[in-house]
Parts: sequence; C-alpha cells; structure tokens
Amino acid sequence: MLKLAKLPDRTPVKIVITASPALNRDLAAYAEVYRQAYGSAESATDLIPFMLEAFLAGDRGFAQARKAETPASRDPHRARKHGSSATTNPTSEV
Repeated sequence: MLKLAKLPDRTPVKIVITASPALNRDLAAYAEVYRQAYGSAESATDLIPFMLEAFLAGDRGFAQARKAETPASRDPHRARKHGSSATTNPTSEV
C-alpha cells in the first residue's frame, strides 16, 4: 500500500442557480470593482466559486459546526484508505 492515499475526485461540478435581479446587478458590479482593483476583467460566474469559498472560510458558525464533526468524517483520506468511495469537496463551476 502506498503512503499517499488515492487522490480525491477533482471533477468539476456544475451548479445552476437562479439569482434575483438585484443580486445579478450586485454580482456584475462586484466584477466591475474587481476589474478596477486588479486590472483584470473576470465574469461574475468565474468569481462566484471563489466568493463562496471565501464566505465559507470566514463563517465562524460553519467552522464550529465542522469542528464538532467526528474526526473520521472530517478526514476524506481516511475513508479512501479503507475502501470507501466517498468523495471530497469537488471544485464547482457556476
């Protein structure tokens, strides 16, 4: 058995959402502010996955809930080492 566990599934997952007109305008405005700040035009759909990752990383309630999980459920490699086909957080495309 190798020391390195089998790599997790890295297949992007496409998620379709419906946004209100106000949220759509705010996302477009955010993309414009991003362009002004960094000099690089990115579409809102390209920015959304990173925005969601930043939101989740900064959500203390979510972090506390994750911390309360059992160690086995937090370690995606442990399940794979024992033959489970469970997957980890795949990259999302929106």
